[in-house]
Amino acid sequence: MTRGFAPLMSAQFLSALADNAILVIAIALLGRIDAPGWMTPMLKFVFIGSYVLFAIGVGAFADTMPKGRVMLITNAVKGAGCLLMLGGVHPLAAYALIGLGAAAYSPAKYGLLTELLPPDRLVAANAWLEGLTIASVILGTVVGGAFVSPEFARALGLGAAGSAAALQGAVACAFVLYVAAAAVNLLIPDSGRRYGGHPRRAVDLFQAFGRALAVLLADHRGRVSLLTTSLLWGIGATLQFVVIDWGREALGLALDRAAMLPGIVAIGVAIGAVIAARTVPLDRALSILPLGVLFGPLLLAMLPFTSLPVVCGLLLMNGVAAGYFVVPMNAMLQHRGVELTNAGQAIAVQNFCENLSVMTMVAAYAALLGQDVSLAAVVVGLAVFVSLAMLGVQWHRRSSAQCGSGQPGASTGEDAAAGPRRRASP
Repeated sequence: MTRGFAPLMSAQFLSALADNAILVIAIALLGRIDAPGWMTPMLKFVFIGSYVLFAIGVGAFADTMPKGRVMLITNAVKGAGCLLMLGGVHPLAAYALIGLGAAAYSPAKYGLLTELLPPDRLVAANAWLEGLTIASVILGTVVGGAFVSPEFARALGLGAAGSAAALQGAVACAFVLYVAAAAVNLLIPDSGRRYGGHPRRAVDLFQAFGRALAVLLADHRGRVSLLTTSLLWGIGATLQFVVIDWGREALGLALDRAAMLPGIVAIGVAIGAVIAARTVPLDRALSILPLGVLFGPLLLAMLPFTSLPVVCGLLLMNGVAAGYFVVPMNAMLQHRGVELTNAGQAIAVQNFCENLSVMTMVAAYAALLGQDVSLAAVVVGLAVFVSLAMLGVQWHRRSSAQCGSGQPGASTGEDAAAGPRRRASP
């Protein structure tokens, strides 16, 4: 890997660690103010809402300056959201600002990946990035759970767990993590890649974003990978809350313990990512699509069990399947994006589609909770939906292949369908 790869990975790890720790703390803050249960998944809704609302601008912003500097600025925005939470602002509002920082951070980190590395290293690089991100999810949920635990409150002399002082101490510790991430951003080198013709007016930003979206959707591989990653990110975000709620309801765990269950899924994702990096080359990424149907049965398998070790084993299997699946899809989408448009703009389009899916599915989950639908029924619906959706993606791929080549099962003229390639000048 290149010289800038290690600081990029380190900065991503620390920033994502803080994102996941502050999420658990925000859940505890909602509990302190006796917020209704549907507000918990709405934390994710407001967080990723920024990815959708500001998608037209964050990609262009990421391409206006060295991406390490963009990551530094956006980490500062996350830290500001943390300070608002520390000052007593409602957790939903403060977490929305953290989401704005994350929305602008993402095109920079993924765009820098495509600038630093050749296409044949993207699957391996994505495995590293996803693996470290998953490690940060694991440790972030664990750290967040520790920050809201009675042991943390007693250790710092902040009173009872869940008290105002104890939760303020937890938020302050999360802020320190953002400061550490910002410090590492200073070590990220400039790739030297520059993109000209940045739109400045809102109408120009809309048009540039629309062109990038249209180009990716016109490309067969870009379209299929965009559909797949959008579906999986929506499922994954919803599953994060389902797993926490399942741990509290079906397994009788306290929040600080239930918050660690998504970490089991995350470990599986890291394992699946490593396997994918070793076995799935970029030009064969779409060949793994049939495996997507397995997500539904794997989700259903955990319903009959209330044994913590058994549930953890099933969650681990879900994670392995997700990691094996999503890493090649991400690499394919990034490669097509940087081939067809600017790096930051392509990632912004990806974030828009994926997080629109997340918003839709998390909002649906919150609505179901508001209607007192049982958690088991939600899991069944989620499992059926993901299996049918993956079958639909496979059907679309086969149909597109037949239309493109006239022969069933043949590979399409994917590059031809994509239109003229566009590379940034070094």
